[in-house]
Amino acid sequence: MDPADGTAATTTSAGRATSTRLPPGDFGVVLATLRARNGWSVREFARRANVSEGQICNLESGLRNPSPAVAAACDAAFGTGGDMVELAGSGRRGARTDDIVESGPVIVGYERVLRELKGIGRSTGPRFVTTSMKSITRILTDAGQHAVGDQHAEIWLLASKFAEYTGWMAQEAGNPAEALRWTNLAVRWGALGGDETVAAYALVRKAYIAQHRGDICAALEFADQAVRHPAANPVIRAHAARRAAQGHACRGDARACRDALERFRSHIAEITGDRPPHWGPRVGNGSPHLLEASCMLSLRRFDLAADLFATEHGPAIPADSNSRARFAVRQATALAGVDCLDDACHIVDATLPVIKLIDSATVRADLARFVEEARLRRASPGQLTLIDASAALATG
Repeated sequence: MDPADGTAATTTSAGRATSTRLPPGDFGVVLATLRARNGWSVREFARRANVSEGQICNLESGLRNPSPAVAAACDAAFGTGGDMVELAGSGRRGARTDDIVESGPVIVGYERVLRELKGIGRSTGPRFVTTSMKSITRILTDAGQHAVGDQHAEIWLLASKFAEYTGWMAQEAGNPAEALRWTNLAVRWGALGGDETVAAYALVRKAYIAQHRGDICAALEFADQAVRHPAANPVIRAHAARRAAQGHACRGDARACRDALERFRSHIAEITGDRPPHWGPRVGNGSPHLLEASCMLSLRRFDLAADLFATEHGPAIPADSNSRARFAVRQATALAGVDCLDDACHIVDATLPVIKLIDSATVRADLARFVEEARLRRASPGQLTLIDASAALATG
């Protein structure tokens, strides 16, 4: 989970919550959040709490209030020392057991859960969030089929956001086919929610998936389609330019790469405000120099890449574990390319524990590139041991 979250419950090695501090939200939101932090599906939690799956879904979606017995069962399963029981009592406001509650706050609550899940995913990888993402998505799509008016659009749009991130987690888990399936669902559900921009952003996601499977031509085509999509905004066009720059770099086309980098900077300049983007990560995640450094790495301009990585530190690099591991390995690859293998191995040695934790297929791909470059250099016995350990981890 995100170490910056001061309200996060701690867990034991068995995955059981040990802190009595609850995250913010009503009973259903807290239930969904704690379940996500433990990596439990609805079925698994229902088994642990000896409560039916239907009751868990109704509680999380806000359709029902918890009875005292169910609240106590959830409290025991999470080990929250009575806090769940207290929360259930304080949030009921005199409502009868199993009264249907207002569904409006459910959307706000699940938006908070999605932010929580993204924080966990960025710091610990897909294994702790995927089951929760899928079960919450199922709850939302079931609710969307019966919702009317504004609630109908809002629920489907939120389901689309969950599907988009589930697709990203599938890619991080090394399953591109599943990533494409969830991305297509996000487009369908976004349309039901009245938002066509997800269709434009989905083309960016497809470009990234194609890039990681080695189909650079398809990646560039998807990026171009994203730019030309009628619903594309400056954020989506910037994301597309990022994909195009890296695609051209992989093909060895330095001129086209430079042009795409310029488009990336131009689109960033068009973005106003500091609100999180509707789809995908913040487009300025890190720094344009980090993107340029990554491109120089693919162009095998190791000297330029090493210099650019060296100048970017602190706030320029995103704080989440996934991004820091990714850019650390890329910097190490650049250093290996300029025969600074000792410095490169020092960086990788410090980063390997994080890579093992997050278990990201995209980070492992970067690690494989480091291994390939490092093996071209003259290495000491200790460095060879590290390179071999990196190779084993890179292959999953």
